[in-house]
This record gives sequence, structure tokens and C-alpha cells, in this order.
Amino acid sequence: MASFVGDCFLFLLPSLLLLLLSLTLRVPRVHCWTVLAVRALSWRLWVIICLILGLPLHKNTSARAEEVKSAGTDILSGSGQISDEPRFICKPTALAKYLLRHCGSLAKPRLAAWPRGDPHLQTLSSLLWGQHGEALQFTRDNLLLKDGGIIAVDWAVGTKMGEAATRKKWDVRKEHQSGVRAPGCFTSAPPVLLLIPQYWGGMTPHLKALCQQALCRGFYVVVFHSRGTDGCPLTTARVTEFGDPADLEQAVAYVHSRHPSSMLFAVSEGSGSGVLLSYLGECGSSTYLTAAAAISPVFLGQLWFETPMPPIYRWGALFHRKQQLRRYASSFRGVRDVDRALSSSSLRDFEEALFCSSAQPQVSPLNSGLSSRSHSQWGLASSAAWALDERAYPAKDWESYWERNEPLRDADEVAVPVLCVCSSDDPLLLPASTLPLSLFMSNPYFFLMLTDRGGHCGFALEDERTVNEEQGGEIWSHSSVLEYFRVVAEFLRGDERNRVSWSGLMEENSQARLRGWSMAPLRRRKATEMRRPRPQAADQCTMDAQEGNFIWKRSYTR
Repeated sequence: MASFVGDCFLFLLPSLLLLLLSLTLRVPRVHCWTVLAVRALSWRLWVIICLILGLPLHKNTSARAEEVKSAGTDILSGSGQISDEPRFICKPTALAKYLLRHCGSLAKPRLAAWPRGDPHLQTLSSLLWGQHGEALQFTRDNLLLKDGGIIAVDWAVGTKMGEAATRKKWDVRKEHQSGVRAPGCFTSAPPVLLLIPQYWGGMTPHLKALCQQALCRGFYVVVFHSRGTDGCPLTTARVTEFGDPADLEQAVAYVHSRHPSSMLFAVSEGSGSGVLLSYLGECGSSTYLTAAAAISPVFLGQLWFETPMPPIYRWGALFHRKQQLRRYASSFRGVRDVDRALSSSSLRDFEEALFCSSAQPQVSPLNSGLSSRSHSQWGLASSAAWALDERAYPAKDWESYWERNEPLRDADEVAVPVLCVCSSDDPLLLPASTLPLSLFMSNPYFFLMLTDRGGHCGFALEDERTVNEEQGGEIWSHSSVLEYFRVVAEFLRGDERNRVSWSGLMEENSQARLRGWSMAPLRRRKATEMRRPRPQAADQCTMDAQEGNFIWKRSYTR
């Protein structure tokens, strides 16, 4: 009997211990201590993993923000204290003040803390896995370029078959109907959102999530794919350089021709900002874009390539680029140093081997035993050299390559608002101390939103369930960028209306003077006739129109 009781006690002992543990954890103080102990143990385990993988630790990202606090002015909080709120750094203009008043998502994001807010976990999550990839559906257009190359633009048609059928009802022919708006849209013609992936190409889960959220808000979404990336065929021996905007310029012109009545916006992801910022600088005020945004952008391209990445990220980027090159290795072998590129161990060596003439094999394409396809590629490049200018030939060396590819080389020519969303703990980009704060403080077209947490293209919010209802998504950068586009569109529409009305008054006054009416005594009008429309927030910079005529795209910089 005693042995039977002992066996029963041993059998029930685990259950009794679990019951006692659950009752103990119900005590608030014990529960708090347990949570702290588990978090401390998890943090130590994560530190060991980071040390093994060679990942830099970012336990206190607020300390890194002190570098930026000492160099710039924060017009959002107006203080030098470190806080979890983002810092909106820009030149104080009418548009900047309008954004602060009407763009609520820029002011108070509740970004996730550790462990969900760890920069490496957010970065790997945004680049490798996600839940929006399988639901999206695209239709592809292959565009033939001036030099014979091909780029691809993918149009998002919906997330489900039912949603795709609903969106087809909003045909482009309805853009010309006055007063008709697409669901969730802020213009009569649905706006178009152009997405630019990372420099090495491909759709990441982060970009797919942005695509899905933009579709839900009534945007036409189109994704730009450069030559030889994401299944786009490579038909010439020319590969897109880091800051070469020629292909993007033709893609923007094509998208504008498809939707001429729609506002066109563009968003770049990570290193894709090299092409976007270069395009905005080279095109200037002739661009079809209304506004642009860059999430985790690369501002200093040469320094970014020369600074070593953490090994796990460097290996991943190199593996992806080498896989693209191996597909066309036989065609490139006679005109580019393919073997050196495939054996490179850094992004700089890979880039230099592909695009610098100092690293190319010294073989004439006319005297070498190239295939007929390579001969046609070289002939096509020579005939199109007038259109490609200096980019028709490789750069002389590493320095000359960046003279024509630095993203901010023509920043003074940018003529549309650009919002840059950055994080101080980004493990893929340069430290926050290298940010070009002087550009944002002096150029009225550039706006910097800097956070202490977010990783690279992460910016996960603290509580998905509650924030999804309030801000419309689980990624703060997506909600902020889309709301930024809406606010900028409202500002520019108001500015254009007031400019047109003021031009009408000036024209009427000039006609009256030509007819000699100005010499006659003025008849006193009623108060209701003399009242002019009350100026809105966008009119703070248009009241100086008496001194001259201004273009509406530039009026908000005054």
C-alpha cells in the first residue's frame, strides 16, 4: 500500500508543481520578477548569438542618437532631450509646418521594443520572410529601352480574385470623370505609386507589405525592376549602375503615359534610393513625380560600399548578386571580368569588377572570339552611345565611377518633396553621424524622419492588434509614407488653386489698366464683394505673389 501511494505521488508530482507554479505567478510581484528574469536571460542568449554571427549589438539605440542631436535641430519637439519620438529634421518652410499639423503618423509612432524591435530581427524579417507575399497578384509589362535593353514593370492587380475584380471596375477611362474617386483615394483619379526595390533587385516581404497597404488605400501600384533582376531578361551587355537613372526615367514616362491624369508618387527601399535620388536630381522640375519617399536610404554610395557590412548581410547580398551574374556569365566573360566578380568577397570588389575599366580584361571586342550575341551587344551599345552619354562605357576607376553615381550629386536640382525615413540602429547602413544633416537643414525639398529604433526597412509597431485599427498597418514607415503623400497632395492642390485665383485677379487688373479704367475713380464695393478667400495653411508662402509669378511646384519653398 505504501508503495502504491508513493507511486501515485511521484506520478502527480509534475502536475502539482505546475499548479503551484501557476498559482505563484498570479502574484503580481512574482510575475513581474519572472518576466524580468526571462527577459534578462533571453538578452544574454541573444548577445551570445550576435557574437557568434558577428552582428553588432544595439542594446541602447538612444545613445547613438546623441550624435545627431548635437548636429541638427529638431523642429518637432524643439528640445535636445533624447526620446522615443521621431525627429523631423528639415528646413522650416510652409510645407514642413503643414506636414507637422496634418500628418499624424509622423508624430507619435509606438515602435516595438526588444525583442520584437531588435534591429537585426526586424531587418531579417523585412528581407526574408513575411505574410503578404502569396496573396499579391501582378501582371508584368516588359519595356524595350532606347539602347535595346529591357526592364520590367509589375502592376499589382489585387490581393485576391475578388479584390482584383473590384479594382478592374476603376478603369483608367474613369479618370476623366469629374468628382469620381476610388475607394480610399484622395484624388478624383486614383494616384499611382511606383515602388523601387533594393539595388540587387527582387521583391522583399517589406515591399510586398507596402504594396498591399497601398492597394487598400486606393493606389495603382507598379513595381520597377531593372535589367536582369527578378526574372527580367538581360538582352544587352549593359547592367544598371548604382546611381544610373536612365532606365527609371523611361519607366516613369511609360507609367505616366498609362495614367496621365493621376498623381505619380515613388518609394524606394534601402539601396534602391541610389537610383531614385539620382533620377530626382538629374530630371529636376521636369519629372512627372509629385512627391517621393525613401525608406532606409543610402545617401553616401561610395562610403557605403567601402564600409564593411556584418558578415551575414554581406554574404547574403553577395550571394544574390553572384547568382544574377552566373546566369549570364558566358555572355559577359568577354567584356567584363566575370571571374574576378564571382570570386570577390566584398560588395566593393564586386561593383568595381563589373563597372570599372581598370578591372576589365584588356581585350578588343572586334578582335576577340566573342559569340555573335556579344558582337551584337557591343554594336548596339556603340550605336546608342549618344543616348547613354558617358555610361555607354565603363568608368575609368573607382573614383570616377562614383563621380557619376553618387545619389546626392545633383541634390540641388531636386524640385519635388522627398521624405527620408531612417533609423539610428540600422545594421546595414552607415552610422547616424554620417547623415547629411546640412542638406536637410538647407534644402526645402528634403525631409528627414529619424527614429531610434526600426532596423533596416523594419519599423514594426508595438502592438499589431491595436495599431492596425488606428494607423492602418503593422509597419509604421508604410503608414507614414502613404499619409505623407496624401498631405503633400492636399497642400499642392491648395497652393495651385490659390495661385490660379491670384493670377486671375492680376490678369483682370492688367486688362483694366489697358482699357484706361485705372484712371477712373474707383467705385466702393460692398464688403461681401471685397472679401477674398481666407488663406489656408498652404497660402503662407503664396502671399508674396505680388512680387512675381511663381510655379506651383516651387511656391512652397518660399
